[in-house]
Amino acid sequence: MQDITKNNFDFIRVLLAFIVFVGHLGTLSASKDLKILEHSPIEIAVFGFFVVSGFLIARSYDRSSSLKSYLKKRINRIVPAYLLVVFLCAILLSFVSTLPLSEYFSNTQVYKYLFWNSLFLNFKAPWLPGVFGNQAVNGALWTLKVEMSYYFCVPLLFLLFGKNNKYRNISLIILYFISLVYLNYFEGLNKMSMSKQLPGVLCYFIAGMLIYFNFDKFIQHKHKLFIIALATVWIDLIFDIKLFSPMMVGIIVLYIAYSFKFLNNFGKYGDFTYGIYIFHFPIIRTFTTLGLFEDYNPFVMAFICMLLVIAVGVSSWHFYEKRFL
Repeated sequence: MQDITKNNFDFIRVLLAFIVFVGHLGTLSASKDLKILEHSPIEIAVFGFFVVSGFLIARSYDRSSSLKSYLKKRINRIVPAYLLVVFLCAILLSFVSTLPLSEYFSNTQVYKYLFWNSLFLNFKAPWLPGVFGNQAVNGALWTLKVEMSYYFCVPLLFLLFGKNNKYRNISLIILYFISLVYLNYFEGLNKMSMSKQLPGVLCYFIAGMLIYFNFDKFIQHKHKLFIIALATVWIDLIFDIKLFSPMMVGIIVLYIAYSFKFLNNFGKYGDFTYGIYIFHFPIIRTFTTLGLFEDYNPFVMAFICMLLVIAVGVSSWHFYEKRFL
């Protein structure tokens, strides 16, 4: 049977992060030439991240010696870099604010931003005074609130269903469909922000968990499941409803994770994905605010922006993130 530790998760996460980056580049650059990039499937990439989290977090808790050990590992992975990007945005973006520095730092909104964002409640204070036209500083951070919620959900799910409970699959499938009811209800009302809260996107996380708990069977039948997933995922698109697609996205993502062995060592130089993901949004917006996409060749600026995002992601890993792990 295939070794669960031999996988392509590092490659998948980088791929998903770049799909999000490219989509935001098209949306935030305000460049007609780059508008085509808006078609990058950001939503699917984010849901792919949730699937990967479901699989890896379930494995992390399953293999942890205690709840304390598990929480320490999870919090150290996400919180330090998250707080870093919040703090750096509050400080460094003062230089692109329309307000003078003295007025900027005396504005209470700066401290509201630091307070609420430090608690992962980005929606309470998403903007900084005079920065990006008082629009959201970092629209990518909403997923981190959900991710943190997942970290606390897993021990609860294990407590309720047990590590070896024969009813665990049934229980998770029931939760999967409850999540789908919530998701489809709010999407039907066109309340997309509500639909993407924890109850709605939990179905993607559960898809990853179910595959982890049934890993041997998944590997045994992965080729058949992959074909079924590719064929079935279109049903939801045709009928404009989410029923099969969260589980099918899970199967497709985990199939890629445990195929193509030549990608197994993709992350040997470090895990830069998180840094790329949490820093790319304000970097793109800064390029737009400075008029770089408008005043210069937008494709050249997009390439330079990409190189800067990669450099920041690499630096974040080597000089900051890995020290906490």
